[in-house]
Amino acid sequence: MKFAILRKLKIKMSLILRKVWVITRKFWVIALMVLIISMILIIRNVHPFLAVNAPIKADILVVEGWLPDYAIESAIAEFKKGEYRQLITTGVPLSKGYYLAEYKNYAELTAATCIALGFDKDKVVAVPAASVVKHRTAASAIALRDWLAASAIKVESINLYSFGTHARRSWIVFKQVLNPEIKVGIIAAEPQDYNPQEWWKSSEGFRTVIGEIIAYIYARFVDWKT
Repeated sequence: MKFAILRKLKIKMSLILRKVWVITRKFWVIALMVLIISMILIIRNVHPFLAVNAPIKADILVVEGWLPDYAIESAIAEFKKGEYRQLITTGVPLSKGYYLAEYKNYAELTAATCIALGFDKDKVVAVPAASVVKHRTAASAIALRDWLAASAIKVESINLYSFGTHARRSWIVFKQVLNPEIKVGIIAAEPQDYNPQEWWKSSEGFRTVIGEIIAYIYARFVDWKT
């Protein structure tokens, strides 16, 4: 009698465990599929998210001075097609060649590059930032804010010309520093050293995007006004 009862209990437990195992297996299959689809969507969309383009109507174009020469050329093209009256370059002191270079910071170097490319020297202004160990973008934004506050130029909005996946982070910093007095739009120059549509296929693209993802998350939790 006891043996029959124990056998029935064993059969019931076996059926319950089998049902739980089946449910668990289905759950993990679905979870894995959701994870794979999510990863594909993230990989496909993270670059355009970071390399954001959201220009606004503005009469000042601010160009980050560390951009490569081909991006500076595209910034000049943007200035010519837009309704800008002034181009402002920003940047910290040079990290290499400072003692040999004619121009000591990226702001002056980029302004001189613009002039060498045929840009009207009366429409470009270099606004150098202080030398800092970290938070160089914030230093450039603060230098621009202080320069605008001291100048006779009345500015209500600017477009910031940045580069690739750095654009989203620069936009966050400049908006915080200049808010609420000045509205900030953003334009991202497209990199030429890797394919933005398939960034994961090159070491340069992979390092750049992964690094900017981390930097973007960090930027969201910092008060850049100070």
